[in-house]
Amino acid sequence: MSGVHDDVDLGHTVAGWTGCVIGLTGSAVIGVAMCAGWRPGLWLGAAVVLVGGLVTWALHLAGWGKPSGPRPAEQWDWRIKDPMTGHGGCLACRLAGRV
Repeated sequence: MSGVHDDVDLGHTVAGWTGCVIGLTGSAVIGVAMCAGWRPGLWLGAAVVLVGGLVTWALHLAGWGKPSGPRPAEQWDWRIKDPMTGHGGCLACRLAGRV
């Protein structure tokens, strides 16, 4: 499908997709727990969402994320690891002490 946005890097990365799936799963657990009145399920869902954030951070630091802003066209494929030269404005890198 060719369109107006063919030259835009949408930032699809392994870290982004993995974190999104884990976060959505945790949110679904919270929703089911609320409907069922199952209080431990609320905590379980919240824990899954938290784990999703940590997994995303770990994958980003392992090179499967991307820095803020556009990347060169040759790095758009989601299977290409980030060169990890440090991301100046990246909160995850600052928290890890990389910048």
